[in-house]
Order: sequence, then structure tokens, then C-alpha cells
Amino acid sequence: MASTRSIAAGTPRASRRPAQSPPEKKINDFRRELLAWYDQHARDLPWRRTRDPYAIWLSEIMLQQTRVAAVLEHYRIFLERFPDVQALAAASEDDVLAAWSGLGYYRRARMLHQCAREVAENRGGRFPQTAEELRTLPGIGRYTAAAIASIAFAEPVTVVDGNVERVLQRVTGKILSTARVWEEAQRRLSTNRPADFNQAMMELGATVCLPREPRCLICPVRKGCATQGEVPRTKITAPQQKKQIWCALQKRDGEVRLVRRAKKASLMAGMWELPQWVDLPQSVPSEAPWRTFRHSITVTDYTVHVFRDGRTKGAPKVPRGQWIPIEKILQLPITGLTRKILKADGVI
Repeated sequence: MASTRSIAAGTPRASRRPAQSPPEKKINDFRRELLAWYDQHARDLPWRRTRDPYAIWLSEIMLQQTRVAAVLEHYRIFLERFPDVQALAAASEDDVLAAWSGLGYYRRARMLHQCAREVAENRGGRFPQTAEELRTLPGIGRYTAAAIASIAFAEPVTVVDGNVERVLQRVTGKILSTARVWEEAQRRLSTNRPADFNQAMMELGATVCLPREPRCLICPVRKGCATQGEVPRTKITAPQQKKQIWCALQKRDGEVRLVRRAKKASLMAGMWELPQWVDLPQSVPSEAPWRTFRHSITVTDYTVHVFRDGRTKGAPKVPRGQWIPIEKILQLPITGLTRKILKADGVI
């Protein structure tokens, strides 16, 4: 532990200030070093150029379990289509799902739409300005409420996501419970710059304090880090499941056949997709597929074999669907896998 620096000889006793306790000094050093690094190295992201709570809320929902690179274009297009909470509230659910298509975890889009209607219809189109009030809205939990409140309204409340938790576990060298992580984050928060501090913590975890290969040599807070990147694991992550599916890509006269998932389906309810089968016999197909894709949904990795005409010898009959004009496909809520396949074929 670093010792307190001695006061120069000859300094009058009356001018001396009581030395800060080492923990408080370390926290102040942590804030200063982190914010100085963020001021210089923060990525230029569109949601960091605004204090509009609608735009910040949208970005936070999109970024849940989704990489920044995957969100950027969707964020731009979504804002162009629904520039404010009133426009989003007035849209149909299908229109919202269509704009969300490709981001996955479609329950987020449905809750986004529900929340927009609550704000537009019952709150005069204005978001609450505190984390406590924001948590009363549909689909807004503790993290999202704190992010909106601190970034849009400068409320001195901390945020904790997976990145922040990892940083704090490593910096403290302790296995912290969820409650303790939030307490530790709030203790370190810069009350003068809560928006920048919260984004700096998330940025540090996303770009430097990485899960498998932390970049400790360039970390701005490495001097105060107890572990230098290592923290004992408390649980073993379950391996991804692996499955195979077969899809039929059928086209005729500027149309593509699509099937709509049941509105009560547990996954991607009401979304449109290509006709598909699961668990074809090993002897099928006898001809090679047009293309094979890799696709992941939550904890499952899929190997997807696509046949252009949908006819495979011995395969079950293609599920019934509808012939959709190509120019209308992007107006529908299509699944991310279907979007990927249609893009690869040049359909969209």
C-alpha cells in the first residue's frame, strides 16, 4: 500500500490539512485517472452526442446483449423511422418489429413499443427524470433507468452492467455479490460528472478490461487494480447447444415464400421467416445445399443448410406460407436468420 507523502519541512502546522484516508484517496485517484482516460479515448458513438432521453433510452435497449458494431446502423435507421417517442408510440407493433429485425431478442422491441405508448399517452411525451421514476415504466429495469437518469438528466446514480461488474471485481480483487457491486460502483461515482463516469466505466470494460485478454498495460487505473486482470471464477458457463436446421429459399416472379411464426411462440413470436425443417433424416438431402450458414440465438449455435428451390429428395413437405413481394419484405418483421439469408442471395 502506498504511504502518505510527507509534508515538506518548515511548513507551518496551521496550514496543514488532514491527510485523506488511503481508501478515499484511492477512490479519488480512480475517478481522476478514469475520466482523464475517457476524455482522450472515448469512442465517438451517436448516442454520446445527445442528452435526449428518448435517444439514450433507445440506445440502451438496443445495446442489451448486443455488440456496438451491430447496433450502429440499426440505431440510425430506427431513429430516422421513429424520430421521437410519439412517432414510436403511433406505429404498429409489426412496423416496430420490422425496424428491429436483425437485432434479435425481440421482446425488447415489444417492450420498447409498450413503454413508448405509456410515455406518449399517459406522461405527455416526457420521460421521468429520476432513476426511481423511470423504473416504473415498462421494460426499464435498474440498469437502464440509471443510465437514462445519469446521462440525460445528470442524476448522480451509478450503472452496473457486465462490463462494470468485471472492472470492479478485478479492481477490488473480491468476488462481490450483486448488491455489493452496485454499492462499490456508487461509492466510486463522480457526482460532478455522472454521465461521463458511467460511460467511462462501461467503455473501460468494453475496450480494455476485456473478459479473456485484459489489456492491463494500457489500463488507466492499473496502479490501483488489485488483480491486474485476474479474478477467480465463481461459476462455470454452460456450453452452447448445437443444432442443425434446413431452410427453403423459394422465389417466383419477384416474390419469396415466407412463413409467419405463431403469435404465441416462445421465441420470435409473430416474426416472418423462410420455411424450415428440423432433424431431417441423415440420408436427406441427397443434393448439396446452396449454402450453409452459422447462426446463434441465445444459448444455441445453429448450422443452417439452405436449399434454393426448397425441394430435397425425401424431405418433408415445405411448410405452408405466403408469397411476399420482394419490395414489401423489409416492411415485415423478419427474423435475423432470414435477413441474413436473403441478403446473401441478393434479394434484399
